[in-house]
Amino acid sequence: MKKLSLLLLVLVSLVSCRSNPESSEEPSQALWSPYDEAAELEKLAENENPRLRFKLINSRFLDKNEIWAPFSEDLASFSEDDYERLKPLILEKDIPTLQESVRSGKLSYTDLTLFYLYRIRRFERDNEMALNAIISLNPDVVDQARKKDAAGIEEKRTYSLFGMPILLKDNINTEGMPTTAGAIALADNVTPENAFIVERLLDSGAVILGKVNLSEWAYYFCDGCPLGYSAVGGQTLNPYGRKLFETGGSSSGSAVAVAANYAVAAVGTETAGSILSPSAKNSVVGLKPTVGLLSRSGIVPISSTLDTPGPITKSVIDNAVLLEAMTGKDPGDKASVSATGDYIEALKDASLEGKRLGVMKSLLSDSLYSNTIENLKSHGAVIIEYDSPEVSLAGFITLLNKDMKHDLPDYLAAYAGEEVRVKTVEDIIDFNLEDTLIRAPYGQALFEGIAGDTTTSEELEIIKGRLQENGKRFFDEPMQEHALDFVLSIDNYHAALAAVAKYPALAMPMGFEADGEPVSLTFIARPFEEGKLLQIGAAFEEIQASREAPENYN
Repeated sequence: MKKLSLLLLVLVSLVSCRSNPESSEEPSQALWSPYDEAAELEKLAENENPRLRFKLINSRFLDKNEIWAPFSEDLASFSEDDYERLKPLILEKDIPTLQESVRSGKLSYTDLTLFYLYRIRRFERDNEMALNAIISLNPDVVDQARKKDAAGIEEKRTYSLFGMPILLKDNINTEGMPTTAGAIALADNVTPENAFIVERLLDSGAVILGKVNLSEWAYYFCDGCPLGYSAVGGQTLNPYGRKLFETGGSSSGSAVAVAANYAVAAVGTETAGSILSPSAKNSVVGLKPTVGLLSRSGIVPISSTLDTPGPITKSVIDNAVLLEAMTGKDPGDKASVSATGDYIEALKDASLEGKRLGVMKSLLSDSLYSNTIENLKSHGAVIIEYDSPEVSLAGFITLLNKDMKHDLPDYLAAYAGEEVRVKTVEDIIDFNLEDTLIRAPYGQALFEGIAGDTTTSEELEIIKGRLQENGKRFFDEPMQEHALDFVLSIDNYHAALAAVAKYPALAMPMGFEADGEPVSLTFIARPFEEGKLLQIGAAFEEIQASREAPENYN
């Protein structure tokens, strides 16, 4: 973005008033205006949770009007009446239902795309409702949707992404769109080609709606800063409690956008909890696959040891459809494997009967968890309570430091656009120091830790081996002793252990705290048992359908 544009935006923000949600102007036509956040920020500075003490809400870099400017002509003919007519056909509907509506002529792929564009602009232009979930939108998405409609109807599309608008975390390379990782240092990172998984999505017929906000550099940048903050996108907010609940991270925008029905589904990435955490906090279904099931090529990394993309959806069936579409062996990713699971077909055998579920005694003091366990038991699951082994995660930060110090420059050399000038972590630190107010208001302590880490390659290999051994022991000991099918956790409580063990995990909406904050039940399985995870998730979804759309975004 040009410096003049940024200067004007900052000046406007000092004098503008809040946008008026009661304005007589139709939501599709009104512009977004920044506003003076000082009073809100002063109040938030007293929050008992340090990560909710925001220093800003709206981005100081991004003019939201530029996000939807390419669609002014298309949306000019899409009215509030059109939006209200389509709402019951689209909101909270899974992919098979949407495809059936298209097949029956009630809906078109173009309708679906325009609906989401309209909805995004409707909420994101309103400073009382905006979630800051969207960083950019694909300027060609409406034309691409029209081409899907022109292709005609096929019966076999029931479980297909064909024509489905999908959002991507903004660390996943997408041809013709910037891939920023939320960092101003990558604001001009228009990559020459798609990430491998994006090519797989396009091959399946999906349309890429746009890119979503995230915790900057996948939450490995500033220490103790708010989840869901990035210099490019500003502060992502939780639709179940704006400025009251954390969004989870780092795939904050992915989960928030799905929860608020901004797209059919989204793709996130995880190193240790970055899919599970925001999925839990936003009452959506998030799968962290086994490392290697999905390609990482063309994705801004933290750790080639632990990183993986994964699907975030409103239902298990959508999760299976999205996962299946993204699988495929990538010669460019040394961890990549050929997928062997038919995840959609696996859901036909979903059942709780006789499944042996490991329950950690230390979690049973949580009433929502313990009540859920009783519900599972009443529907035929075999519940085994056990005391968790005590293991150490010493060296975990060192693993991330050394991997990112190596893997990020590799990404910048192989996958970044020509306009990107930074080549190393040190370059990025120096770039941010030129304007910390805009580029690093919460500091960059973790990046500084990466630069200063002197661990040798030999020491790193020892750390990696020990961490994986400890992670596997945490799960393997009870799983082998009690012949468990799954271990049951809460939210991302054991995400780091699952990460170093390289075990997949599925976060499922479990219910809500008394104050309305969402909570997830998290199933953890052995490597490459994603089909079994989705089976148990579908069975759980049937007996305890706990997802509820956020009330203010219906």
